[in-house]
Amino acid sequence: MNNTNQTLKLIETNENKKYTQEELMIIEAIKKIGNPFINLTVQDVAKDLKIGENMAYTIFKRDDFPSVNIGRCWKISLISYLLWKTQKRV
Repeated sequence: MNNTNQTLKLIETNENKKYTQEELMIIEAIKKIGNPFINLTVQDVAKDLKIGENMAYTIFKRDDFPSVNIGRCWKISLISYLLWKTQKRV
């Protein structure tokens, strides 16, 4: 939560930079998320993308998908997932 406030302050203090339309949309989305650093599971991603768990596991194993394997559980932070989702196609 503190990191979120620091990130938003950094964005606000960098007013001289020209942002693209995509960057502005991402910034506004980040501001509306309560805690962008929560972790999502395979089941969460599968539900969001409306795919099966087997396909979700395949996505989690892709090189361009920013997930981590913690023990036997695959996780991804919400902010990383949203950024990936805006830039990639499944």
